[in-house]
This record gives sequence, structure tokens and C-alpha cells, in this order.
Amino acid sequence: MGSFATIVAVLLAVPFLCQVDGRISNKEGCDLFEGSWVNDTSYPLYDTNECPFIEKEFDCQKNGRPDKFYLHYRWQPSACKLPRFSGQDFLEKLRGKSIMFVGDSLSLNQWQSLTCMLHVAVAQANYSSVRIGGLSTFTFPTYNAKVMFSRNAFLVDIVSTPNGAVLKLDSIESGKIWKDIDVLVFNTWHWWLHTGRKQPWSLIQDGNVIVKDMDRLVAYEKALKTWANWVDSQVDPTKTKVFFQGVSPDHMNGSTWGESNPSSNCKGQMQPIFGTTFPGGQHPAEAVVEKVLQTMTKPVYLLRVTTLSQLRKDGHPSVYGHGGHRDMDCSHWCLAGVPDTWNELLYAALIQN
Repeated sequence: MGSFATIVAVLLAVPFLCQVDGRISNKEGCDLFEGSWVNDTSYPLYDTNECPFIEKEFDCQKNGRPDKFYLHYRWQPSACKLPRFSGQDFLEKLRGKSIMFVGDSLSLNQWQSLTCMLHVAVAQANYSSVRIGGLSTFTFPTYNAKVMFSRNAFLVDIVSTPNGAVLKLDSIESGKIWKDIDVLVFNTWHWWLHTGRKQPWSLIQDGNVIVKDMDRLVAYEKALKTWANWVDSQVDPTKTKVFFQGVSPDHMNGSTWGESNPSSNCKGQMQPIFGTTFPGGQHPAEAVVEKVLQTMTKPVYLLRVTTLSQLRKDGHPSVYGHGGHRDMDCSHWCLAGVPDTWNELLYAALIQN
């Protein structure tokens, strides 16, 4: 089994880039994922009015959000600068290739962000956007490039049985559509804690054992190991680069960042948490992701976005996700917004190659 540092070095083919325990650095000692948010009037990178395909629930300005402060923050690593995103360069590197985001609606959030960032960069270029079932494909014909999103909340399979839907922690048949993609960006976490009507399965199966429920972090780790085994057995690193999006946090509980009101959440938040650390500490799912990735033999690049996103309590739609005050969304992100930074970090990783 190769070391985690060797795995990432092989993936990115950069002599001075390494990753140890999920922490990325170069020869200057810069970790792109450690830093703080700074005000920058050159942001945002786009106006959603230029992107008619943006999902309504992400377009907070169109849904009536009164403040614009959240639009003007840039992620600043502590020891270096994050490369400025170039949509035209991104598309040149993607010419004749495909990138697929695989995951839940947080992957949709990042996919929508990237399609908008690229469309605005080459506004004169034609595009097409097609959704068939759970697969959305945004194509730039001029570049013969595809930016795809495959909705898959758990990565592992859910199958229908006479006893109800079964979440199979050791089965990943859906991986068939991931083959032959040039860049894969995986994500799963958001749905693992859902219960009641939002829980899309009735039973959990692990091998020959079927249970009504189990510790969700344990189930999450088992599923990630199944996904990791799929990557190790099915991916050719000379043809496909694999990324893991990292864990996107919510801001439903203000006590995790020091709010005195026990019922406080993301509503009304207009500033990030300034500084480099989140008061509530490491997200438990992030620790599981790093643990599983360190067991893998094939290269996977972790976009370690959890902490930088934890600092952005101001970045969620809150009541401006659907144009009304019926919902409180402290899980997804406004666009323009935080997912743009995830894509800037993805771009930084790709241009190192």
C-alpha cells in the first residue's frame, strides 16, 4: 500500500506538492486550505443574472436576500495566494474531456457554481444543458467539454425489496456510469443523518446482516470504504483524476460558533467567522473521510473545504432559498458564494498538473 503523500504526488504529478493526513502543502510550506476570509471588492466572480440555468434555491439575491456582504469575500491561504480562477484556461484543460460531480445537492451546488463560472468566462461560447433522470450534462461544444452532475446521495446503492428500500453499504453498482470520466469529484454526507420522511431507506444491509438502523457515522465509514475499494479496483490514475469534495457543514446550531441564543442559526448572519479556526472544532464526518482516504492505494485528492466552509455562517440561503420564508436552509450555499471557492481550489489542483 502506498503512502498518502505518494498517492497524491502521483495524482497531481507535481514534484513539490504533497499531502499528509489530508493536509496539502508545497515547498514553501503553504496549505491552501488553512487561511481566512478577506473582503475583496473584485468578488463575486459572476452575477447570477448571467447564468439563467442556476437553480432557484441557490439564487439568494433573486429570492430577496437584502444584503450583499457575503458576495465579496475571498479565501486567503495563510502562507500564499490562491491562483486566480481562469474559466478559459479551465476549459482548455478540459478540452475533449469530461468532469463529473457525483453526490447529493451539495455536489449540485458545486456543479452549478462551476458551470456558471465557466459560462461567464466564455460567454460567447455555445452551451447545452440536458438532464436525464439523475444525470445532468452541461456541454461546451466549442471545447468538446462536458461538466456533469450525477445525483447520488450515498454513493452506495439503495435497492427496492418487498420489505422496503434497503441501503446496501457494501454494494456500488451505480459506479458503472463513473467509468471513462476524466475527472471525478465525489461527495456524500448530507443525507446520512436524515430520519423520518426524509430518510429514503427502510433498512440497512452490511454483507448478510440487515438491520433497522445503526450508528450513522459507522454506516458512513462502511459506505466510504466500499467507495474506496471501488476506486482502488476500477480507476486507472493515468486516465482519471479522482477528488473527494470534503464535508460541507451546516450552520443550524449557533452555539458551535459561540452564539449565546440556543436557537440561533444561519438566519441573519452577514459576516464570516474571522480567523483561521472554527470554534466548534473538527467536523466528525471530516475525520472519517480522512481516515478512509489514508487506507487507499489509488490517488485521491481531498478538497479539504470543511473548515473554510465552517467559517462562512453567512453564506447560506436561510429563508432566501425558495423566495419565501417557508424553509430555513442552513445547509446549501448561496450562489455566487462559497462553492465558487471550492472550484477555485479544484482549479488550483488541476493546474498543478
